[in-house]
Amino acid sequence: MVVTTSIYAAVLTALYIYLSFQVIGRRRGQQISLGTGEDRLLEKRVRAHGNFAEYAPLGIVLLALAELNGAPAVAVHGLGLLLTAGRAMHAYAFLTRRMVFKLRVAGMVSTFAALAFSALAALAYGLAG
Repeated sequence: MVVTTSIYAAVLTALYIYLSFQVIGRRRGQQISLGTGEDRLLEKRVRAHGNFAEYAPLGIVLLALAELNGAPAVAVHGLGLLLTAGRAMHAYAFLTRRMVFKLRVAGMVSTFAALAFSALAALAYGLAG
């Protein structure tokens, strides 16, 4: 069972849905059905959503593999928190009126660290088990 991973998968899914509604709301408001129509705010929202969709699923899979291979719950929680914080910081940086570049970088560093450490945990516990 992947009980701990399920918590982070649920939280990340809620954030994904929020980001989706940010895109949908702007599209409706500006009557743009495809592309970004050169709307800078829509472009930022589309990229926040897209970037999230590019990284979060792999993070969830790696968390699940680490947990299934026997990583301690505290380690999975730490990795899940790092991934969630990274994705939230990155999304927030995109959604602010003036993009906060340092927060965006911190979000990506956190995300990459979570991915790398989750991959190592999945591999190490998989080989040990």
